[in-house]
Amino acid sequence: MNAPITVDPTPVEAVRLADPYPFYARLVAERPFAFDEALGAWVAADAAAVRAVLGAGALRVRPVAEPVPAGIAGTAAGEVFGELVRMTDGAAAVRLKGVVAQALARADLGRAAALAARFTREALAGGGEVPYEELMFGVPARVVAALSGLADGADREAAAAIADFVRCIPASATEDDHRAAATAAARLRELLGPPLAAASATDEGSAAGALPGARSGREGAASVGAPAPAGGSAYPAGRADGLLRELVAAAERAGWEHAGPLLSNAVGFLSQTYDATAGLIGNTLVALARGAGVPDTGALVREVVRHDAPIQNTRRFAAGAFTHAGSTVEPGQQVLVLLAAANRDPAVNPDPHTLSPGRVNPTVFTFGAGAHRCPGGELAAALATAVVDGLRRAGWSTTATPAYRPLANARIPLL
Repeated sequence: MNAPITVDPTPVEAVRLADPYPFYARLVAERPFAFDEALGAWVAADAAAVRAVLGAGALRVRPVAEPVPAGIAGTAAGEVFGELVRMTDGAAAVRLKGVVAQALARADLGRAAALAARFTREALAGGGEVPYEELMFGVPARVVAALSGLADGADREAAAAIADFVRCIPASATEDDHRAAATAAARLRELLGPPLAAASATDEGSAAGALPGARSGREGAASVGAPAPAGGSAYPAGRADGLLRELVAAAERAGWEHAGPLLSNAVGFLSQTYDATAGLIGNTLVALARGAGVPDTGALVREVVRHDAPIQNTRRFAAGAFTHAGSTVEPGQQVLVLLAAANRDPAVNPDPHTLSPGRVNPTVFTFGAGAHRCPGGELAAALATAVVDGLRRAGWSTTATPAYRPLANARIPLL
């Protein structure tokens, strides 16, 4: 269970409280943008500060001196991490972000929901205790893997590998986490390379010509389309459609010619789905357990995105001076951005502490804003809706008040 906190928590500790929102509300009202001595960082809490920070060119998603965590630098995990659009800044990153966003915008949400519903039924078919870990983490990852062309067991392997890859992302990652992430990143590139290469070759003279490196890779990195290593699991070549075909088509339209970053961001489709969708599924189940008797699961999921955000905060690092509301963040300092607090700022959402499915035009910061807004929000909501719907149809019910995982930014209940 969560250890009781008898004094005000830090904004990071608040993520795992049963109810962090009174604390967030005090920050919004009294310290909307202020330096936190305990954290050694600025904290942006209200909507105005969060919007300003997320839109500031002087603030980066990674420290200037450490664009890739030192523990994975020089490994396959470091190569993938360093090319993820959510972890990089600059003109090239903005251009690639447009490619990734276009691909996700064209994701087949109907197929995604159907796959999630099927995988949920399969997970529940054995009876017994509800397999929450599989439903919250495994099912969404398998769906994204399937949308990326993986099947016949490769989808399950990719789901397991992405669980190891995301272990390298928190600042608290250990050497064991880094090693597991490096192994996982190499395997994910092997799994996703063939369907990406197949997608690149689908339209003669178009996508294949735009991505000359799609079948050759680069020295020291797994080639796009490389076979599994001797002794590894062998799967049929992935489908040349779905998310990866959309990724290649978007790259062609943008004149993007580098295959390596496309492969890294194919891995990114899985990693950015992982914690966020698990938290969204879990927090929606918690809302139902606490009495949210809403017939429209989709409307409930979309309101939970705002009301009990699966990703509660993010960070920015000052490459140059940034000033907001008379306070200046100096180069080298960092800002903790309280997305969940801004979601409940009464200045942008009336009656913000009430769970109101069907709320009209809410202001939601959960998926970010500005250049680094996550383009996968609709996909996450579709997956969460399908999983929760499957549980509701199966007669799931619980009144348990959960503890929360000891994570720094993701609010994921232990069910």
